[in-house]
Amino acid sequence: MNKFLYILLFSVLFVSCSPYQKALKSEDLAFKYEVATQKYEKEKYTKAIRLFEQIAGPNRGKPQAEKLFYMFAQSYYKTEQYYLAAYQFESFAATYPKSEHREETAFLGAKCYSYLSPVYSLDQSDTDKAIEKLQNYINTYPNSQNLDEANKIMTVLRDKLEKKAFEIAKQYNTISDFKSAIRSLDNFISDYPGTKYKEEALYYKFDSSYKLALNSVPSKMEERLNLAKLAYSGLLRFKPDTKYKTDADEKLAIIETELQKFSK
Repeated sequence: MNKFLYILLFSVLFVSCSPYQKALKSEDLAFKYEVATQKYEKEKYTKAIRLFEQIAGPNRGKPQAEKLFYMFAQSYYKTEQYYLAAYQFESFAATYPKSEHREETAFLGAKCYSYLSPVYSLDQSDTDKAIEKLQNYINTYPNSQNLDEANKIMTVLRDKLEKKAFEIAKQYNTISDFKSAIRSLDNFISDYPGTKYKEEALYYKFDSSYKLALNSVPSKMEERLNLAKLAYSGLLRFKPDTKYKTDADEKLAIIETELQKFSK
C-alpha cells in the first residue's frame, strides 16, 4: 500500500513539474515556444495548440514568427479544427507572402472550407466559399502540384450544389405546387445543361405539367394538356429509353383522351 502511494505521489509530482506544465505557467515566451515546438514535432498537436495560443498574440506579424504560425495553423488542421485552421492559413499567406509555405498554406486554407461543406440539404455557404477559395488558388497557382486534387474537390463541391438545386426544384412537384415546379425545373435545366439529373428533371417537369393540366379549369385545360405533350416529347427526345417511359406513356394516353374532348 505504501509503495502504491509512493508511486502515485511521484507520478503527480512528475506531471506537475513536467516541461509542458511549466511552460503553460511560465512567462518566458521563448520557453513556451520551445516546448510547443517539441509537442508539435511529436504530433501532440492539442498540447502544442495550448502553448501556441499563449504566444501567438505577442508574436503576431513578426518576421521571425513565421515558423510559429505555420505550426500553429497546421496544428489546428491536424486536429480537424477547420474554421480555426482556415483563418490561420489565410492569415499566414497574407502575413508571409514570400514564405516557402505560402502556396501550401493557401491550398490548405481553401481545403479547410471543403471539409466544412455540409450535406447538400443544408445551407451551402461554406461550399460556395470553398469553391471561391479553390478557384482563387487555381488561378494563382495554375502549375501547382495540387491542381488535380483541387479540381477533384471542386467537382465534388459543384456536384453538391447541383444536387441541392435539383432537389429544391423537384420538391415543388412533391408538394403539388406544379406551376413553381415547371418554372424551377426549367431554370435548373438551363443553369445545368449537362447535369446528370436531366432525365429526372425532364420527367418531373412532364409530371408537373400533366398534373397541372388535369387539375385546371376548363378554359385553361386544353392549352396545358398540349404543353404537357411537349414536356413528354422533351423527355423522350432526350432519352428514348428513359426509365420513366411506362409511366410517361400511361399519362400521355390520358392526355390524348382528354384532348379529344376539345376536338368535338
